[in-house]
Amino acid sequence: MAFKPLHDRVLVRRVESDEKTAGGLIIPESAKEKPQEGEVVSVGDGARKDNGELIEMAVNAGDKVLFGKWSGTEITLDGEELLIMKESDILGVIA
Repeated sequence: MAFKPLHDRVLVRRVESDEKTAGGLIIPESAKEKPQEGEVVSVGDGARKDNGELIEMAVNAGDKVLFGKWSGTEITLDGEELLIMKESDILGVIA
């Protein structure tokens, strides 16, 4: 199913975190936190100013981004868990 977010919203796929610590300890599923890093899947057209002028999005599909711990709404599309969030919830793009 094709999905295009509206306005200034972004569709993000979480990037899986490592299963081991730097010291080599294996982290069980129950102790893992959800990653705060993801890849942008799709973006909306952008927000609009009061005069109707379009504000372009700062992120594009394919960008790796960092977002807040409680950002976005979890959705399932075609059996895949994704996040939909406002562009302002994204903290930055990972170079």
